[in-house]
Amino acid sequence: MAMLAPLNAVDTASVSEEVFGTTKDGETVLRYSLRNKNGMLLRVMNWGAIMTEIQFPDRNGRLENVILGSGSFADYRKGFGGSAAVIGRVANRIAGARFELDGKEYHLAANNGRNHIHGGRKGFASVVWSGAIMKASGDAVAVRFTYHSADREEGYPGNLNVQVTYTLDSEDRVTLTYQATTDKATIVNLTNHAYFNLAAEGNVMDHEVRIAADHYTKADQQLIPTGEIAPVAGTPLDFRTATTIGARIAELRPQLSGYDHNYVINGGGNKRVFAAEVYEPKSGRRMRVHTTEPGVQLYTGNHLGHRALCLETQHYPDSINQPDFPSIVLRPGETFHSETAFSFSSH
Repeated sequence: MAMLAPLNAVDTASVSEEVFGTTKDGETVLRYSLRNKNGMLLRVMNWGAIMTEIQFPDRNGRLENVILGSGSFADYRKGFGGSAAVIGRVANRIAGARFELDGKEYHLAANNGRNHIHGGRKGFASVVWSGAIMKASGDAVAVRFTYHSADREEGYPGNLNVQVTYTLDSEDRVTLTYQATTDKATIVNLTNHAYFNLAAEGNVMDHEVRIAADHYTKADQQLIPTGEIAPVAGTPLDFRTATTIGARIAELRPQLSGYDHNYVINGGGNKRVFAAEVYEPKSGRRMRVHTTEPGVQLYTGNHLGHRALCLETQHYPDSINQPDFPSIVLRPGETFHSETAFSFSSH
């Protein structure tokens, strides 16, 4: 569906680089601005490989930032909540902050109660990556970030070389491509924790969500999977047809104040498939998500008063401790590869 061209559409796509700030350790943080020929703008920085802005027009052509972010690096240094960072080495939770691999036990930071979450106390979200502007085909523009995670960083084994490439194309699609290699058996599960609000204001209770999942990974009160793959039918987790976030969110109480659940994507895990769609009726903005990952975590920004929602494409939580879940083990000689695309339109 053709979208209404924004007022500041340009003839060609472009990408630029600028100094955005300095870390407390004196490292320079760079911000990259990617613009397609339609005028859509993506801004990313090399600290945490974070998306700071996705500027996209509403049905009237008004450009607004549809993710939570800040135009000041000082806010991120202070601990800005809701950043669209790359999460690793392992997104989501690991039960008991421990796992066993090839007969050896590894202990990680217990930074979520007694459990481990999102790669540790620092993880990949608060480190400086190396950034480079890439050549992309056609009208697309791209930036690639690379990071070397040393053996036993955050407790994980192996020297891990990881990269994530952000590509903005003329179809108003932002594609994230992840790759990683290791010199020792380790575990990897990368995602981006972008907080979306397609209205660019208020909360997301009226956002209509559709998720291509007949099942979810059932979890205990600490949100650790029990191992059971349960049907969404007859539960407030059923988004197989478009439903507003606010329609059944109250049914999750008192255990949860909102959604924080991993969905098993229909046909996911082998090739890029449709995972989810979000529509915001006031602005007319729509976002579709396609991914090669087997799961997607719906999180409704519960600690932020439901100001935004996340669709974190990923392997299932605690996969390393669940032998029946898809494996997140990466070995020397193998290459971890994952793709997720966020496609935007408005009408």
